[in-house]
Amino acid sequence: MLASALRRCSAVVRAGVPVTPGQAYRHSSTFRIHPSVEEALAEGRPVVALESTIVTHGMPYPQNIRMANEVEEIVQSNGSVPATVGIIEGKVHIGLCEEELKFLATSKGCVKVSRRDLPHVLSQGLSGGSTVSGTMIAAHHAGISVFVTGGIGGVHRDGENTMDVSADLTELGRTPVAVISAGVKSILDIGRTLEYLETEGVCVTTFGDSRDFPAFFTPRSGYRAPCNVCNEEEAARLIAHSLELRLGSGVLIAVPIPPEHAASGEMIEKAIQQALKEARLQGISGKDVTPFVLQRVNELTGGRSLESNIALVKNNAKVGSRIAAALSQIQKPKGGIRKDTRQQERQTDENQDSKPVVIGGINVDFIAKASQDKMEFGGQTNPGQVHQSFGGVGRNLADCLSRLGVRPLFISAMGQDDLSRSVLQYCSHMDMRGVAQLKGHSTATYCAVITGSGDLSLGVGDMEIHQQITEKHISQFADSLRQSRLVCIDGNVPVSTIQYVCEITRENRVPVCYEPTDIDKASKPFTSDSWTALTYISPNVKELISINRTLGYSVDFDVPRELDDVIDMAITLSLPLLENLYCVIVTLGAHGVLLCGHSCHGLLSLHPKDKTSRGDLCAVHYPAAPISNEEIVNVSGAGDSLMSGLLSGVLEKLDTDTCVRMGLLAARLSLRSRGPISQIISSTSVSVRKVAEETWPEPRVWTIHPTNGKSFLRTSH
Repeated sequence: MLASALRRCSAVVRAGVPVTPGQAYRHSSTFRIHPSVEEALAEGRPVVALESTIVTHGMPYPQNIRMANEVEEIVQSNGSVPATVGIIEGKVHIGLCEEELKFLATSKGCVKVSRRDLPHVLSQGLSGGSTVSGTMIAAHHAGISVFVTGGIGGVHRDGENTMDVSADLTELGRTPVAVISAGVKSILDIGRTLEYLETEGVCVTTFGDSRDFPAFFTPRSGYRAPCNVCNEEEAARLIAHSLELRLGSGVLIAVPIPPEHAASGEMIEKAIQQALKEARLQGISGKDVTPFVLQRVNELTGGRSLESNIALVKNNAKVGSRIAAALSQIQKPKGGIRKDTRQQERQTDENQDSKPVVIGGINVDFIAKASQDKMEFGGQTNPGQVHQSFGGVGRNLADCLSRLGVRPLFISAMGQDDLSRSVLQYCSHMDMRGVAQLKGHSTATYCAVITGSGDLSLGVGDMEIHQQITEKHISQFADSLRQSRLVCIDGNVPVSTIQYVCEITRENRVPVCYEPTDIDKASKPFTSDSWTALTYISPNVKELISINRTLGYSVDFDVPRELDDVIDMAITLSLPLLENLYCVIVTLGAHGVLLCGHSCHGLLSLHPKDKTSRGDLCAVHYPAAPISNEEIVNVSGAGDSLMSGLLSGVLEKLDTDTCVRMGLLAARLSLRSRGPISQIISSTSVSVRKVAEETWPEPRVWTIHPTNGKSFLRTSH
């Protein structure tokens, strides 16, 4: 069961994909590169490697996995792609999906894997957390230049007698990876460690306004570094020159812990001395010393050392991801970033102006997920987790399509504030030329409260900025709309803007997909004849009811419980729309998706060459891709991922079955993700080949025979 689950979320490495300048992209059966990491490397986007011993040996569950997720989110929000390295069943994974991360976080038999341990661990098919040296080897193999950790190993106290010197130091001397850390762990002999690094030819620098070398828990160790970089750009230039010189050695950038999180150096030092004494008395030696001492120091300081440890790792992640982003700008080839083979083939095949267009909202989402399914709403504080992500239906569609290799022009509006800067960093893989930044307005925010099982319980949004997605703003991109292969528009857009877009697309016979967004906004196109210009619409059943009521039909808001009754209702409500629309794509949540539309040779078609040529009506129900309740983390972006996967298949002119199942694969990945759109989604993880590898339940197909008004008969086949 575990092996098959891990295989599903492991990367399939493609030969011959170019990566960052000066790096060889070497593949073997030993290394598994996650699709999101592989795609980022191929496109020249910044990637940050992360170790996993902090997950396997640094903290107990579930604190360890919570910490790992938070660090990855910090890396993402600061413009880079996280690549946590771990060893799972004899394979080195560069980038972990949530299943793999949880496996390492909960397994009892994981080992610490340094350079010397790799041959044994891999040959025996074992699993473990990668140390600094092990992570550096994996990062260099993949072409990742920046690695973030807490603190590196070094020369142990009394090392002149014991010869106990960490492999991290020799690895820094022979592997060209920049290591961002809070200096050297304070349980070590920092002076001798710096001497050893000098012998190994390692460039050591501090980050910030001081050359004082940090001592992990405290910003000053009493030693000075050979040099200093003041900011991310200086650090990136230093790394770039080191790589260009081909010295073969790494760079150590020591980032002091933020002063507000620094524990008392005297208290920490006293606890370290006691812990080291206890280790000697208990006969603890070698690689077991560090985890023992860190655990004991945490106990002796009443948890203050662990709090400082967490704070410095998060700070290092922020600094390291920004350095990686600055480095990618330096290394970016003239003419822009690389594109993978699939994108190059697509763009030589079509004019750039014919690219799809997505018009809709951007939100910065604050997701609060309760620990339990049942919540109290009487003013009590419900225990759970809160994190920030980036959403908005339009943004989700453009994000997911971009990850799938389509990269549409995205048209939207946001404020000129700190949140907008975060959005631009996070969405660097998207075409954001159409996004207006408006002074005096706030970037839209949305707060979602989610139950322990992943269902949305309550949402609160500040969406005023969406009213600024006006006809005037859209008119700047009228030529792109006229020449586009597909236009997607969401319900956050004002009615007048929807009408304007529908006029242009109708005149130029451009297919249009409308995403209803919610019950209140679903009916916007249906308040006039604008809706007759639509090609596709993707409502849920309640949104379909709202649309029908707007069209003047009397419909009860009660939705049946039985699936067959829901399908009957959805078909009934779709019939009036199919007089003009080509396909109604009804999302059914855990029950999958129902397509109601026009058939070609007895099969439902998603490719209308001309909306006036129509076949018989038919309906097809596709069950959802298999997923357990335990795997579901967030449902907020699943519908947007479903439509993105489906539409990417439509744009590639694939058959209907493949289009829908690509959408179902994308939806499943996002259900497992903390954010609305999974970072794992790519043209590798959602592809024709992935569809073929899955075992799918057979869809149910009916031919629809309208009888009178909204009544119908159906025959299955």
